[in-house]
Amino acid sequence: MSIRAYQKVQQRVETPRETEYRLFTEVTRALNEVKTLPSTELGAKMKALDWNRRVWNFLAMDCSNEQNGLPSQLRASIISLSMFVSKYTSQVIRENEDIEPLIDINIAIMQGLAAQNQLAQAQSQGEDAIPQAASA
Repeated sequence: MSIRAYQKVQQRVETPRETEYRLFTEVTRALNEVKTLPSTELGAKMKALDWNRRVWNFLAMDCSNEQNGLPSQLRASIISLSMFVSKYTSQVIRENEDIEPLIDINIAIMQGLAAQNQLAQAQSQGEDAIPQAASA
């Protein structure tokens, strides 16, 4: 494999933020697809809700690890969100609550991940990425 081929492959590899964003996109899409299904379609709803809850449980477990590089306040916030998602998911299942709040939370996380990714890309490109108005 030539060095150019290796560089192309390396450019296509996702960063952890991009992977998280993609995962949230997929699980949120699944929630959106089942939110209007009738209550008789419980199996499909359960599958999407369970997937979302498992994503959040994993995030909480990862954030509870002291080796996690995120700031402690952010880790605590993610753990709190995970607890809310778990409890609210149970309400959606048992009491037929609206799925929309779960979707809204995921979208907010996706927006944060996208902003972090843009910032990281700008920083990796150096000062050339800083708009002229900001450097004046």
